[in-house]
Order: sequence, then structure tokens, then C-alpha cells
Amino acid sequence: MPTLASARACLLRLLALIQRHPRLLALFGFFSGLASFILVKRQAELAQVLALVMLLSWLWLILENLLRERVARWLGVELPPPLLRYATQMIHQESLFFVLPFFFITTTWNSGQALFSGLLALAALVSIIDPLYYRWLAPRRWLYLAYHSLTLFAVLLTALPIILKLTTPQSYRLALGTAALLSLPSLLGIITVQRWWRGLLLLGLSLALAGGGWLARVWVPPATLWLNQVALSTGLDPRTRAPGSDLQQLSVAQLRAQGLFAFTAINAPRGLNERIYHVWRQDGREIERIALTIHGGRGQGYRAWTHKQNFPRAATGQWQVQVVTEAGQMIGVLRFRVTD
Repeated sequence: MPTLASARACLLRLLALIQRHPRLLALFGFFSGLASFILVKRQAELAQVLALVMLLSWLWLILENLLRERVARWLGVELPPPLLRYATQMIHQESLFFVLPFFFITTTWNSGQALFSGLLALAALVSIIDPLYYRWLAPRRWLYLAYHSLTLFAVLLTALPIILKLTTPQSYRLALGTAALLSLPSLLGIITVQRWWRGLLLLGLSLALAGGGWLARVWVPPATLWLNQVALSTGLDPRTRAPGSDLQQLSVAQLRAQGLFAFTAINAPRGLNERIYHVWRQDGREIERIALTIHGGRGQGYRAWTHKQNFPRAATGQWQVQVVTEAGQMIGVLRFRVTD
């Protein structure tokens, strides 16, 4: 069993190595984050482990000052500030590169979701460019804490359905509440007035942030749900659950004679049971919303479909079948045109 003296000696050697080569930690963080980006798309089990590591590392980051004091008291070693800065940067790199593939594959790029995924990509870029991270981001405490909250929000959206099997609405509410709570120190840095109503203003801004985040949920991709296969067809084999030929355009006569199947195969984490909706829209106007329950764990995605036969009298125009979660987040969209 290692003794306290041997642990202290190992820690001192590690600190000496980092002080001689301070860029090694940042380099390790970059390449480990890049490995997360590449491997997490191929191994669901690896995603589970990485998600747990990310959440534990965030817990360490929140308790950073307390743990630093305990290490100094127990081992008699004062952790140098450069080590803590690089460790924090590594956590940001790991977290952002971990979540990016999930959001990139689930984003509907011709919608407002591109803004959120683009913001995450920009945050990941900042985490690997030292001049931006240390000279522009880190000195601005309120901006740094907002950056921290955004990263944690994205990690929780990805990790909660994988680890706790929470549905997308449950994950979103919990992630948003946590991010709003952690935004309080950032808001304290913005609100500098020393008045009795400062606390009320802080509480109001925090609630406004949470409310704005809830209203903006349609712009946030559901990180762990994406479409593996989609098809619009006038026929479907119920035995093999395979749709007929995919259609992009059909006539009113075809539509009224056979109706239309909207087929979707949705990838979801193992053990997740979630209600989603096929929302049929004509020229932007919602015509019908049909609920489906999907079950996660199938590699090719959970196959589900809706068969619509009742169409409006004036059925011509541009149609969409939006695949959305119960919270209103869009998983994907199918488009077709009905002609005379």
C-alpha cells in the first residue's frame, strides 16, 4: 500500500515535471479531447465512461479552492496556480470536444439549432487557442463563469440521458436549472450596485435567464437523439418494418388514394424510453401532431412511423413532417410537395 510520504513524493515529481514543461498538460488535454471527439461516435460504452468522468471533473472544478486547501494541509504541498489553470483548460477541452460530435450529428442545420451548435464549436476553438483563453477569456471573470456554465449545460444535456436514462425534457430542465444556478457568480460580477434591491435584481435576472433558456429550447438540439433513416412513402411492410420507395413529390390523387407514411429510425441511448411527435405541417401551419414512444439501444435506430390519411380539402403546397421531442426540440424534418 502506498504511504503518505510516497504519495507526496510522486506529487512533487509530477509538479516539478509540469513546472519544467508547462505546455505538456495543455497538449495532453487537447489530444485527449480530440480522442473523445473521434471515439465517442463509435463506442456508446466509452461515451458512458467519459460522461461520468466529465461530471466528476466538474465537481472537482466547483470545489477547487476547498480541495486545494485540503491537499496543502494533508500533503504539505501547495498546488501552483499554473497547474490549476491548465487543469481547468483541460476540463473545458475534454468537455467541449466530448459533446461536439453529439450536437453536430443531431443539429438540423437549416434551423436555429445551427446557432447553438456553432456557439459550442466557437467555445471549443477558444479552449485550444491559448492567447484567446488566457488573455481574453480568463481575465474577464463574469465571461469566464458564463463560459463555464455553457460548457456544463452542454455536458449535462449529453450525459444525463446516457447515465441516468432521463428523457430529453427531464435532462433539459435539470441541465438548465443547474446552469442558471451556477450563473449566479457571473451575474454578481455584472451587478456592481450596492443597494438593498441587489439581491432581488440578481434573483430576477437568474429567473429570466432560466426562462429565456426554456423558451430557446427549440434552438437546442436533443444531444442523444438523431435520425438514422427517414422516408416518405405510400406503402410500408409491417412485417419487416421497411418503407417503400422514398417520395419527395406526389399528386393530390395519390395522397387521397393511399395516404402517406412518415417513417423514422431514431437513435437513442440504451434504456431510454421517450415520447416523440410527428408534427405534420402544410405551408408552415400545423395540421396534426401524432405521438410515438421510442425505446433506445438499437444500433440502427428505433423504427417508428405514422400513417396520415385525412388531409385538408386544399392539400397542395409545401409539407413538412417535423420530428420533435416532448419539450419541442427538433430531431429532424422530412419535406415533400403536393401538386395538382
